[in-house]
Amino acid sequence: MNILVTGSSGLIGSEVCLYFYGQGCKVHGLDNNQRAVFFGAQGDTRWNQSRLINSIPGFVHHEMDIRDRRGILQLIKEIRPDAIIHTAAQPSHDRAASIPFDDFDTNAVGTLNLLEAARQACPESPFVHMSTNKVYGDRPNSIELVELDTRWDFADPSFKDGISENFPIDGSKHSLFGASKVAADVMVQEYGRYFGMPTCCLRGGCLTGPNHTGVELHGFLSYLVKCNLEGREYKVFGYKGKQVRDNIHSEDVARFMWEFIKAPRVAETYNIGGGKANSCSILEAFKMVYDLSGQEQVWSYVEENRIGDHICYYSDLRKMKMHYPSWDVSISLRETMEQIVKAWKARSY
Repeated sequence: MNILVTGSSGLIGSEVCLYFYGQGCKVHGLDNNQRAVFFGAQGDTRWNQSRLINSIPGFVHHEMDIRDRRGILQLIKEIRPDAIIHTAAQPSHDRAASIPFDDFDTNAVGTLNLLEAARQACPESPFVHMSTNKVYGDRPNSIELVELDTRWDFADPSFKDGISENFPIDGSKHSLFGASKVAADVMVQEYGRYFGMPTCCLRGGCLTGPNHTGVELHGFLSYLVKCNLEGREYKVFGYKGKQVRDNIHSEDVARFMWEFIKAPRVAETYNIGGGKANSCSILEAFKMVYDLSGQEQVWSYVEENRIGDHICYYSDLRKMKMHYPSWDVSISLRETMEQIVKAWKARSY
């Protein structure tokens, strides 16, 4: 199987490249280190690109921007991949507000470029799009909550399993990043419904793992661990530090993508995250990292939440498990944290 992975030097993209190679695939990666442009030197992913080249025999790196429409059309025509895994994006709420054209052109127009190239060259090939739970905007904050000692949680029993895919996306504040990702998400669905292409949107929670180049504006657990190990101040924005996220290891994301590609469906959406079992608040994350590193977290509190931020969010995984019963979350939050701590130590110390 010949696959193309966009954003191949990022967290999910690199994990997909390695996992799919392990399944016998010929891997093409597309990346231009745009993360370093968005976030500066600390966001540089060239180290991950080198890791892929050294780890995957026959890996082909394509230095290209998904905004390059002509280049994308030509590349996919030449490769005619059996599957496209689209993980390239501008991923930050905060950064999007200062670079609105770059954000929309990358997230929305770049996705359209890939979809149309696939329709022209290989419409039968599964197209997996890494979307985000931010397509729901701040609408999850309208759910009745209960405040516990270290976290917020849903008080409404109908959300005991988390947020499902039929949760509405309208009537909420998304941030410019959320809006550009909504545009991409809906377009991926539409290419599925209108043209009958096998597409799916994976609305990710906190995607994480040891190969995440976490920065302050993107990469919750990775950046938190980095701050802990360096004794750097970590800023908590609002909600008393009790805001909750579900965290899923990048390998489990890659495993689900593989299941979808083996048995693709048309125009599907899935909320992919760690679920309640792999959820934690920021305060709880501080405690978990301390238990692993032995170092107290240096942090400060800002009494102002980020625009469009969720107070409590964890994914309802029942639809994913129903459609693909052989898949489940396999890596616990504790094990994921251990891997991140070990990786940052190896990389930086």
